[in-house]
Amino acid sequence: MKYSYIKPRVKTVFTKDLQLLLTFFSATIFMLFSTYAFLLFKDYRFDKDLFEINEQKTKFNQNIVKMSQEIEDIEKQVLFSEKIFTKNSVLKESIANLFDLVPIRITLSEAKIMQDGLVLYGITPNKDVYNFMLHAPLRSIFHRTYSSFYPDKNGWLRFVSTNYIDNEEIKLDEDNKGEVENED
Repeated sequence: MKYSYIKPRVKTVFTKDLQLLLTFFSATIFMLFSTYAFLLFKDYRFDKDLFEINEQKTKFNQNIVKMSQEIEDIEKQVLFSEKIFTKNSVLKESIANLFDLVPIRITLSEAKIMQDGLVLYGITPNKDVYNFMLHAPLRSIFHRTYSSFYPDKNGWLRFVSTNYIDNEEIKLDEDNKGEVENED
């Protein structure tokens, strides 16, 4: 017996509603997995970038240390060059003062400058001119002065004057300068 006027249709488990629901769930699951994969990739990339930045940081720190050492070396060289320049200036001034000290009537043929002394070779008309015009100023500068004379062909006298500054007195003078500067 038939109770229905229509032909029965085949019923399936996958109805339109269920298919729609499965489509949304699969899209959501796909989006979740892709987001998770994206976050994993970003985390990996972040770790890699962090490692590279730390490497660069250590290289920069090494370069900073190297440059600091180079700057110290350059500063030492600058101080050394300034010291040499000062010594050269003082020596130049001393030589100029020495030649200003020599009177017109006395002719120098050679001058040897040592660290603690001075040796002069020259010609003078007589001993009195030498003693009054050159020996007296030399005695005021140096602690010990020695002079020797011998005759020249033209009647003038050749002389050798050796002059020394005592090292002990130089040290005392330097110590006294340090004490005076400390008192100020």
